[in-house]
Amino acid sequence: MPRTRWLIASLLLIPLADALLLVVVSDFIGWKATVALVVLTGLVGMLLVRAEGRHTLRTLQRKVQTGDLPTNELLDGALLIAAGAFLLTPGLVTDTIGFLLAVPVTRYPIREALKRLVVQPYLDKRMDGFVSGNVWTAGFPQEEFTGPGTGSGSSSSGDYVDVDGGTVNDDNR
Repeated sequence: MPRTRWLIASLLLIPLADALLLVVVSDFIGWKATVALVVLTGLVGMLLVRAEGRHTLRTLQRKVQTGDLPTNELLDGALLIAAGAFLLTPGLVTDTIGFLLAVPVTRYPIREALKRLVVQPYLDKRMDGFVSGNVWTAGFPQEEFTGPGTGSGSSSSGDYVDVDGGTVNDDNR
């Protein structure tokens, strides 16, 4: 639940920061220039998202045609959708976040962090560790296996236990 609280808090703080920054910027450069700046950043950002989206779509189609998994391209597409939403929202803070998600130089590290912190743990949970390799290939991971006898897998006399439950000594093996 703490992640949910941080997410809700950040979603509430972003519009507040946007409003405060717009007031400060409008006091500094004037309200007409501030409105023009917000509209201009939105338009330039949408052109950038459109171009990056086309490039990502071409790369995705190429990977699908060759039979590769387009994991990075799908994540890039999702980040570009989020960038477009941030850039359409009026404000300088949201435009900055949108540009960070739209520009490939900053989008790639964000994508890798998203894969490491969100995608991989989710898939590990769904696939019982087969994504990251944290899987048991032999043995019993929950507890130490104890077979019949003293609890160590062998009988108390050092003999082996047969499948049917009978003991087998070293002479009969």
